[in-house]
Amino acid sequence: MAILEVKNLKKYFPVTGGVFLRPKGWVHAVDGVSFSVNKGETLGIVGESGCGKTTLGRCIMGLYDPLEGQVIIKKQKVSRLNRQKRKKLALNLQMIFQDPFESLNPRQTVKEVLEEKYIIHGKKKGKLDSQINNLIKIVGLLPETLSKFPHEFSGGQRQRIGIARAISLEPEIIICDEPVSALDVSVQSKILNLLLKLQHRMGLTYIFISHDLSVVKHVSDRIAVMYLGKIVEVADAIAIYNAGRHPYTKALLSSIPIPVPLSVRHRIILKGEVPSAENPPYGCRFNTRCEHVQNICFKKEPELIKNSEDPNHLTACHFFN
Repeated sequence: MAILEVKNLKKYFPVTGGVFLRPKGWVHAVDGVSFSVNKGETLGIVGESGCGKTTLGRCIMGLYDPLEGQVIIKKQKVSRLNRQKRKKLALNLQMIFQDPFESLNPRQTVKEVLEEKYIIHGKKKGKLDSQINNLIKIVGLLPETLSKFPHEFSGGQRQRIGIARAISLEPEIIICDEPVSALDVSVQSKILNLLLKLQHRMGLTYIFISHDLSVVKHVSDRIAVMYLGKIVEVADAIAIYNAGRHPYTKALLSSIPIPVPLSVRHRIILKGEVPSAENPPYGCRFNTRCEHVQNICFKKEPELIKNSEDPNHLTACHFFN
């Protein structure tokens, strides 16, 4: 059963200019995105920098107000909730941010960081010690860390604090916005294993945003590939990696290093630059870089449709379905 549904979500940002900073254009950051996530599932969202995946996560979280579309959590339309109901909904939806330093208040101790969410939701400060000690233990930190400030920790330790804050209210859905991209490779696997352990223990549902396909493969049940504000392919993780259909997906997969000495992979080098999201191409968004492009690609935008052999595999391409 779907715990989260996104329907035709759009988010544009104004491009201002002139003395009065009037809008002279719009950046199409997220442009008509739809998908659903089942309870306990991990949906990976991948794509190049600037494709709109972080903006999508922030729209779902409510940090950005979408221009159009709906975010539905447990059959409730988020946009139609009043402030009180939206605050209650926040108990079920939390976010782990990319930068583990910028997302923590440098003037607060770890204990104050973790207490804040409880206090906002009406719990008394003096009765939180056992819960906070338990949180620190769950994410693999020592109790003495509670009296320290964020700058006294390594990147991996700060991200563990961010994870502790995200799970503090026992949410059902967590949006992971590139949670390991700012960390050393040696630390990334430990944080990923912690997230998987917490998912199994707490029954969490993840939306895992990343540009690293090898990381997404490790944690995801399904994967959605984004390009220039749109989803171009959605399928089970195994199907994406073994039989990705969209030309952009194939190019991304060809860039993954093979952990086998002397092995060779055919690398697909995309020509040209990513078009501006302020003025995206008409028709297929990928038509300026696709080696299979034909006339219809410039005239008609392809729909995200099911494959006849695998109904769970959806591709937005005129020729590769």
